[in-house]
Amino acid sequence: MSRSERLLDLIQILRRHRRPVSGRTLADEMGVSIRTLYRDIATLQGQGAPIDGEAGLGYVLKPGFMLPPLMFTDEEIEAIVLGSRWVAKQPDKRLAAAATDALAKIAAVLPDDLREDLDATTLLVGPRSDNLEAIDLGVVRQAIRDERKLGFLYRDAEGAASERLVWPFALSFFDKVRVMVAWCEMRQDFRHFRADRMSDLTVTGIRYPRRRQAMLKEWRATLDAPRPTARKDGSA
Repeated sequence: MSRSERLLDLIQILRRHRRPVSGRTLADEMGVSIRTLYRDIATLQGQGAPIDGEAGLGYVLKPGFMLPPLMFTDEEIEAIVLGSRWVAKQPDKRLAAAATDALAKIAAVLPDDLREDLDATTLLVGPRSDNLEAIDLGVVRQAIRDERKLGFLYRDAEGAASERLVWPFALSFFDKVRVMVAWCEMRQDFRHFRADRMSDLTVTGIRYPRRRQAMLKEWRATLDAPRPTARKDGSA
């Protein structure tokens, strides 16, 4: 176990105790010597963790303490780097830039040993897909957050075009395509729209009448039901 993981475990153990717990109890639970436990307590206090107490009296973590960003395990760092690198290669330019910026902010506050782990991770992301959208996915994401209707021109797999007015509530990222999940006013049902087949995107500014969380829950329930025959519009 790395030292950063041990410090994280110590924080989690202290969270479970609402009353002061002796250093010996903490050391036994973590499987370390009492001397190591005292050093770890001092390290956490030096990093700003509000741990009250002292040797012989016991220790308690004050409520409301949030873990600082340096408290990542090795696998958590790998997950963060892999996810950020994947997003950074997506066609959504604003989201890609945000992923790169977020990773830089995390790296800036990590201690030297963890920053080296972040820079040296061997989990890589493949090349970006050639399927590029003619629409701004950032506009779609904003409409989802604001619960606003979207209008656009949609072309199915055979090239047939139709005008749509939808209530967007989710955006799925696949290796080669991005898919918007929405309630389609024309079909009066949930539909999946490939972003690379959408054009002439229009934000209406009209709030749709349902909450996106409710629609997401209802849509997920339909995934377990028997699937209907695929439509010609290319949506499920």
